[in-house]
Amino acid sequence: KSPYVDVGGPGPSHKSSCDDETLRLRKFLTDGRMLLQPLWTFLLEHSSLLHSPFFPIIFSLSVYVFFCLPFLLLDVLSSRWALVCRYKLQPQSSISWASAWSCLALTLYNHLVFIFPLTVMHWYLRPVHLPQQAPPLPYLLAQVLVCLLLFDFQSFSWHLLHHKVPWLYRNFHKVHHTYTSTSALTTEHSGAWETVSLGLFAAANPLLLGCHPLTELAFFIVNIWLSVEDHCGYDLPWATHRLVPLGLYGGARHHDIHHLKSKYNYAPYFTHWDRLAGTLCTQQD
Repeated sequence: KSPYVDVGGPGPSHKSSCDDETLRLRKFLTDGRMLLQPLWTFLLEHSSLLHSPFFPIIFSLSVYVFFCLPFLLLDVLSSRWALVCRYKLQPQSSISWASAWSCLALTLYNHLVFIFPLTVMHWYLRPVHLPQQAPPLPYLLAQVLVCLLLFDFQSFSWHLLHHKVPWLYRNFHKVHHTYTSTSALTTEHSGAWETVSLGLFAAANPLLLGCHPLTELAFFIVNIWLSVEDHCGYDLPWATHRLVPLGLYGGARHHDIHHLKSKYNYAPYFTHWDRLAGTLCTQQD
């Protein structure tokens, strides 16, 4: 008699099934990697740029301004086109060019004077390593989501602390609340302390998870987009919070309420921490 039948242990069919599952997993990861490989190969052809200490600041500022431009166009149109104005969270407010330039000037100042020296120090202490293979797409998506969740918790805690401690609010966070009506360029209208601390949170999470450089770039792009969208001042039909079910994601309306009522909605993106802390508010009035 077959020993596999008598003992009740795994037989050849079980081993074959495990091998099949292993092969399927390998194929799944290989296919996922091949989807991103052309993009990663293209980036590797410009490895000198990726290795440059100037790349992080040029990348972040370029992506930030690029994401702000569509909303700045909406700001121009909203005063002339009722269809655009209907999606504005605070229709009575308007954005002046003086305030827009002021916000942009502060962003450039913080990045050049504070962020850039830190990126150079990081570049010197931890040289960039660029592997030849791209990450599997499922890994990239999963790690970007985990990075967002970590950043959301870090920002919620940091933000809440700065509102609960008057000295911190008065000396650091108050700058960001200069405008009760948000617009895209108010996203990074913050003091150096807040800009640097949030930048360190964002930079540390991919390192903690051991993310591939392409995953790190993807996280930065998504994080900048969500942050700009949070401050855009518009509740658009295709906004991110409308795509995420069950009210798990707050979006621009969520953060606009925070600027109107500073005692609520401290989390930048998701709503679960505010629900748990009892600081969630969903209505302007």
